[in-house]
Amino acid sequence: MAKAQPRSTPGLPADAVDGGLPSGIAGYTLTPESGAGPTPLSRKEVLSGQRVNRHVISLWVKNVPGLLAQVANLFAARGYNIESLSVAETEESKFSRLTITVSAPEAIVDALKKALSKFVNVIKVLDFTGKDHVERDLALVKVHTPAGSRQEIFAIVEVFEGKIVDIGLKDLMVELVGPEQKIDAFLELMRPFGIIEMARTGRLALARGPKMEGRDPH
Repeated sequence: MAKAQPRSTPGLPADAVDGGLPSGIAGYTLTPESGAGPTPLSRKEVLSGQRVNRHVISLWVKNVPGLLAQVANLFAARGYNIESLSVAETEESKFSRLTITVSAPEAIVDALKKALSKFVNVIKVLDFTGKDHVERDLALVKVHTPAGSRQEIFAIVEVFEGKIVDIGLKDLMVELVGPEQKIDAFLELMRPFGIIEMARTGRLALARGPKMEGRDPH
């Protein structure tokens, strides 16, 4: 059986627990009992111990065909799923803005941002993590309205500042705009009534203040 031994790196603990690697500690190697020498941890094993954060990344790009497929293929090649993606023209029709939400270790996110910035038609890559910005998500939710429950649903929609955009004999559709946490909380309250179907835009984000992404302020 392989035993865990640390490299001679200051600051790393010198003991291993039950002969296994300490959780979240990079820099350990496996030394076979045969004495064949240490086996370095793979990059995947090292990254698996890093903290995973959710990042909202905005791309300011030229409005050309095929770029969206390139972006999606880049994330797929790295083995990370795009949690949400929204894209549309900006105030100038020749440019588009892509807003991507992804959860990954910092090292992976940095590598993704560098790779994205190398695309010819990508003008600017901005990670909103830790920056002062505004985020919004839009959801359309079709909810079942059991007998006697319609007024209760109306009251919840009003509390969440939603809007009834369609109503039928046994269901209604709600439009809700706000931060992701607000929409998630609303959905939890709607589940007991029965959510028939739902569509969400994913996160949209813009930096606060006069600075414009990719350009100097006018």
